[in-house]
Amino acid sequence: MVLGGSLIFLVSISWIFFCSFSWFMHALISIMNISVIFFIFYILFVMVFMVVLGVLASGSGSNFQSIIDNVKSGYIPDSSIGVLITDKKDAYARKRAKKAGIEDVYINPKEYKSRFDYDAGVAKVLKKCGVDIVCLAGYMRIVSDGLLSRFPNKVINIHPSLLPAFSGLHAQSQQLEYGVKIAGCTVHFVDVEVDHGPIIIQSAVPVLEADTLETLSKRILEQEHIIYPKAIRWFAIGHLNVVGRKVMVSKVRQAGLGLRVL
Repeated sequence: MVLGGSLIFLVSISWIFFCSFSWFMHALISIMNISVIFFIFYILFVMVFMVVLGVLASGSGSNFQSIIDNVKSGYIPDSSIGVLITDKKDAYARKRAKKAGIEDVYINPKEYKSRFDYDAGVAKVLKKCGVDIVCLAGYMRIVSDGLLSRFPNKVINIHPSLLPAFSGLHAQSQQLEYGVKIAGCTVHFVDVEVDHGPIIIQSAVPVLEADTLETLSKRILEQEHIIYPKAIRWFAIGHLNVVGRKVMVSKVRQAGLGLRVL
């Protein structure tokens, strides 16, 4: 009787263990299936809705770093940086890209016959990386139709003056030498003319009597790091609409847009 009772007990325990194990495996498989489905939906979301940025830079890339930080923080939502392209092999921006795990590509202008051909080569890399918007961040080349025709109204730039005033190189020193009381920076769409495309957002800073080129440039740069990510954010969430030379910003509070004196 004792042996029979022990046998029944062992069989019962084995059956309970088997049932529990079967339930556990069934639950695990269900969770795995849900995980796989979630992963597939995530990949589809990324493919359809994620905005991929391509950045062009020639120098230190401080605005590039600002873009990296704001994408990482989520301020620029549903976005990623697909590639950094430089025209300078020793550009410090490349080190920033490497640190952030972003693909960087050096394209040597000397290997192309014309500016158009070079820009077409840049556009080819951007397209290969699935880029939706091209951000110039201290990119010291005039952009031609070789790039612009492939990214219409999708190339933006940051310039250290309140355009259309003081376009071109050395804008900070131009403003200081001219004696203006208000300086600033502008984010604009890029067209074939230099610093000419439709303006997205501007920010102004006072020019102080004791200002040097260094102090004024630093004050302007601080605002560049604020308004450039903001403009990219608006693009990423579909709030920019270009009508002629005007850029309409929809679905956001109108207070604080346009020229902002700080």
